[in-house]
Formats: sequence, C-alpha cells, structure tokens
Amino acid sequence: MIGYQGEPHSNSYEAAVSMYPDRQSVGYHSFAEAFAAIAEGSVELLVMPIENSTTGSILPVLDRLVGGGLTIVREYLLEIHYALLGLPGADAKQVTTVHSHPEALRQAEGALVTGGYIAMPEHDTAGAVRLVSELGDPGHAALAPTKAAAAYGLEVLAEGVVDRRHNTTRFVVLARGESPFAQDANKTSVAFAGAHRPGALALALTELGLRGANLTRIESRPGDEAWQYRFFVDLLHEPGRAGFDRVFDPMPSAMESVHHLGTYPSAR
Repeated sequence: MIGYQGEPHSNSYEAAVSMYPDRQSVGYHSFAEAFAAIAEGSVELLVMPIENSTTGSILPVLDRLVGGGLTIVREYLLEIHYALLGLPGADAKQVTTVHSHPEALRQAEGALVTGGYIAMPEHDTAGAVRLVSELGDPGHAALAPTKAAAAYGLEVLAEGVVDRRHNTTRFVVLARGESPFAQDANKTSVAFAGAHRPGALALALTELGLRGANLTRIESRPGDEAWQYRFFVDLLHEPGRAGFDRVFDPMPSAMESVHHLGTYPSAR
C-alpha cells in the first residue's frame, strides 16, 4: 500500500501512481496523518513532496524526516502546470475566489494577485476542485492540475496559472527503517548539527567537497532545543555503498548529531 497526502487527482496522487502504477494507494487529509499511517504500518511506503523549484522546501515534510525512523529510498520530479478550474459555462472574469493547497497558491501567488483573485487555502488541490463543484458558484474556482477537472465536472477557465514555467515538485518515497543501498544510489540526504566552534559549518561543507561530494541543497531548520539549528543537506557522490563511504566514513569532524535520511538514485 502506498500512502500520500491529498485526494485522487492531486499532485501527490499523480506522483504516487506514476511511480507505482500497480500498487494500491491511499490518500490522507494532512501530512501529520500520512506520517502517522506509515509509523503504525498502515502503508508500506509514503510519497511526500519535499521541495518545489518555485517556492523551495515543503517544511511540514522536511521537519518530520528526523527521528521518525524513516528512510528516503527514491525521489521523483513532477512538472506542475496549474489551471483555473470552474463551473461549466463560467468565465475567468467572473471568478473572485480561488481555492487550493497553500503550496499551490504560493507557486501562483503573483498570477493570482495580477488577476485580482482572493486566495483561499484548502487541504489539497483535488479537494479544492471537489469543493468548487459542490459550491456551484461561478465566482469560485480551483487552482489545480487540468486532469482534475473532468473527475468533478468542472472546466478549464485559464491555463498556465503559475509564476514560473519551470514549476516542478520533487517528491521522495519514504520507507520504515534502514534500506540497503542500490548499486546506482548516488544521492544522499543528511541532517546534522554543526560543532560549537567558529566556522564549523564552513569546515563541514569544505570537507564534504574535498571528499568528492557535490552539494545540491542546504537548509537550516530549528533543532530540538530553542535557538539551536540543524542543517539539511542533499549531495551527489559516486554510486553505491563505496561512494557513500568515501564521503561519510569517517564522519566529518565538524558534523555532530548526524541523521542519515537516505541514499538513493538521483532523479536528475
């Protein structure tokens, strides 16, 4: 069973069925419910959005990766082009309120402001489409993938409603426990705290680079105690266990409280 956050025809649903077309999938109302489902064993794998090329990290997901006993085993890139979906016969000029997931609204914030629309956050893009269908009001539209329109009897009122044409979401697949390294696994995600001395972060990143790692992302987030932070890093390296060990064995001395979040094949 594959879990995801949202409803059928949402972006997370599309990612899940694209990666695992022969597996049954189930959607959850919130990120918290989805993480709880895999923790209790209701699903074997969890497909979660972790980063968007327009708005950056999906923080409610990123912050749950440490300490949950989960490992990233795969990543997937989904190019996303939103449309305004409304009632049949409606016109985009009639629309005053646009419903969608908060992340989707952020990815099209400029376009919505230019159109003079009121952005109304909902728990999911496909859920927003269902809501607009139920409201039956031509003044309301959903910001969602075009595929979601037919499922709820709506029409496309406007296409290409995003701020950046390259708008792409990176999804990760999470499994319980540690997973064996695939032979082509050439990307690692870790979270760590810097040693409490001047220049510790710079030293840690320099040492990773000297060992052959190519950093693709770094982000700081609040740690377990007030005013302490941990750093999330994604990096590329030579494939397999040997490539991982070259970078992390022994662990760089300037890195403390290291959490190995997963080693997996890069999607790019």
